[in-house]
Amino acid sequence: MNREQDLTAQVYAAQNDRDAADCLLRQYLPFIKSETAKFIHRIPIEGEDDELSIAMFAFHEAVMKYHRSRGGFLHFASVAIKNRLIDYARRERRHSNLVYLDQPEQEGEDSRSMLDRLEDQRNEVQERQDQSAAQKEILEFAGQLADFGLELTDIAENCPRQKRTLEACHRALAFAIAHPELLEKLLSSKKLPISQLASGAGVEVKTLERHRKYMVALLLAYTNGFEIIRGHLRQVAPRKGGRAS
Repeated sequence: MNREQDLTAQVYAAQNDRDAADCLLRQYLPFIKSETAKFIHRIPIEGEDDELSIAMFAFHEAVMKYHRSRGGFLHFASVAIKNRLIDYARRERRHSNLVYLDQPEQEGEDSRSMLDRLEDQRNEVQERQDQSAAQKEILEFAGQLADFGLELTDIAENCPRQKRTLEACHRALAFAIAHPELLEKLLSSKKLPISQLASGAGVEVKTLERHRKYMVALLLAYTNGFEIIRGHLRQVAPRKGGRAS
């Protein structure tokens, strides 16, 4: 059974077992936080940001409504979270008694604004192309991560939270990009050349060791033109300092 089939089985089990549903939510909390961060443009704080609570509710709702005929679960959950957060943002705007260009034209099920409708028409074809390209790239990237014994959720879980640590990791990335032989060594040996990266970038070995999974994912994203993945990594953990794009 591959990872996607295993996740589908977990989702189906959670639909009839509250404990299994709670366990699945805890397991994918990093994914939920990542989707929330993309919407609010920063890492959400548990107990403080309503958006995170709404995203968790949307994830649970997606679990209850999911069927394999709707495609991959994580994509399905991502759309559900985004839609819930958009609805929440619109409600907050209406309650503020301010007029926005994207305010819904009418209440009810179809509560999109005129701007939404025009944008939908203009971007419909491009959005389908982008989604197809993103799905293809994510699957390819996930396959490469699997060669290193990693999963997509490992990235968010192992992402540096402190600015100084994040900057150190990206200095190591910039050094690796400037020395392609290190990227080739990573691919051939399936091991992160931590000592060489630390020495060359002037960062502590223990820093890279603590965030080995994140560094492997980061370096892999720069080996085969994973443009969408690169953008996602920058969005989840915005890079400060040097240029490495």
